[in-house]
Amino acid sequence: MSQAKNLFLLLTLCLLFALLSLASSEQNGDFQTLNTKFNPKIPLPPLRTLSSSKRFEGSSDLVKLKYHMGPVLSSPINIYLIWYGNWARPHKQLIKDFLLSISDTTAPHPSVSDWWTTVSLYTDQTGANISRTVSIAGEYSDLRYSNGKHLTRLSIQDVIATAVRSKPFPVDHRKGIYLVLTSDDVTMDEYCRAVCGFHYFTFPSKVGYTLPYAWVGNSGTQCPEVCAYPFAVPGYMAGGGPGKLSPPNGNVGVDGMVSVIAHELAELSSNPLVNAWYAGEDPTAPTEIGDLCEGLYGTGGGGGYIGEVMKDRDGRTFNVNGLRNRKFLVQWVWSPILNACAGPNAVDLN
Repeated sequence: MSQAKNLFLLLTLCLLFALLSLASSEQNGDFQTLNTKFNPKIPLPPLRTLSSSKRFEGSSDLVKLKYHMGPVLSSPINIYLIWYGNWARPHKQLIKDFLLSISDTTAPHPSVSDWWTTVSLYTDQTGANISRTVSIAGEYSDLRYSNGKHLTRLSIQDVIATAVRSKPFPVDHRKGIYLVLTSDDVTMDEYCRAVCGFHYFTFPSKVGYTLPYAWVGNSGTQCPEVCAYPFAVPGYMAGGGPGKLSPPNGNVGVDGMVSVIAHELAELSSNPLVNAWYAGEDPTAPTEIGDLCEGLYGTGGGGGYIGEVMKDRDGRTFNVNGLRNRKFLVQWVWSPILNACAGPNAVDLN
């Protein structure tokens, strides 16, 4: 459920991997891939991984992802955005463009919509898939930091309660999910040390309804080397491991948030009430479809290496395209069909 919990291990493995095997990037055409030559004139294959070889992408027969009979978000998904703190308009637009790209089918392959295809494979007990229709249904700006600049898992629910009590912000307990995004001057319990984001559901005693929600913070000034990796790297890796990558939209904190948001939305959609899809026997600490692929962004990922991703002509790193010519770097998710991590930028190396 938290994206930071294994990252320090991944970073250590990344350093060891880099010392053993460093390969140079190769330039080709308008963009390049990292560690391999890529021909932009050849279309990428559809959703594929190297699961048959059991060598890459975390593929495993040992992962026991189970369905626990709870609901998934099978109805069209309405996202209600809560902007907590001081947010610049361009940063808000970047995040909204990512969210709107989930349902956009006009972006070139590999796209955000293609990435969501893996998420939509999950079903409830009736066989209904997670919806592929995702929209922004409302926004609320909490400019006054109504619950202070330090939040807890419980006070996040007070933030949501403040928003839903405002006149323009509805309670949508049928199709709604509430996404709380905190600015870079807001701290959170265990932020950076154990979590970069999390999801849960509100308590009726707090908000009046049971509402699925997620929180993600902007780590740009607090811990980019943890929550915005690989756009920032820890100091101990300087000179000894792979350097930081250039964010696709030029902002380490917000571009890093996009991947965490993707991670949390995938898990919130497949496990909104923490009783649907997860591995492990403890529902208070489930291993979900994003956790299983933490740190993987492309083919060949593993051992601390993020996998093959692309670069545009300005050297900015991405693995999916979005609307308005946006590019994003988002983490892969676990496919229930392939029994492996999957993403639309997968390349068959066999």
